[in-house]
Amino acid sequence: MYVRTLQGTIVRMPTDHFAQDPRTNLERMEAGDLYIADDPEIARRQQQAVRLAARYQAAYVDDAEAARPVLAELLGSLGAEAHVRPPLYVDYGSNITIGARTFVNYNLTALDVAAITIGEDCQIGPGVQLLTPTHPLEAEPRRDKLEAARPITIGDNVWLGGGAVVLPGVTIGDNAVIGAGAVVTKDVPANVVAVGNPARPVRKV
Repeated sequence: MYVRTLQGTIVRMPTDHFAQDPRTNLERMEAGDLYIADDPEIARRQQQAVRLAARYQAAYVDDAEAARPVLAELLGSLGAEAHVRPPLYVDYGSNITIGARTFVNYNLTALDVAAITIGEDCQIGPGVQLLTPTHPLEAEPRRDKLEAARPITIGDNVWLGGGAVVLPGVTIGDNAVIGAGAVVTKDVPANVVAVGNPARPVRKV
């Protein structure tokens, strides 16, 4: 909506998208609904994640095993013998589950507004991006900073090649291999190799 000021200037007034919704933006976010990231508790949780990720990286430099408790505090769940090479970039960390014996190489970006579940015995290449946030396609609500998120699920024994990008709402089945640099826009079934942008299965394994 646009209004004219007393000085004659036309200014845009943001729409109150939540006039009939008594929930906080944090509650909307946790429900998977549209929200605006201006909630004080959202900001606190994001800053806590930044601090823990920085502490993990600093501690890892001296002793990877001694750094593990910091990583366990950052993440929602960390399986036995799982290993994550820093730096690690997250929104909250608490919405991320990493299964036993999974190896995560450098520079994972895991934007966990919604849940990110990584199974057991996975191999996550360097520079992988797991992106749960979504934004409206329409210009006005996007300008009003509305966003939401959809969960990402990665099965057991999955290999994500370096630089692969997994988009919101995607599930990757057990034993699947995602080629380096692939952009995964849709679910990938178990036991296939998928490559390209958008990623498509090219063979079974």
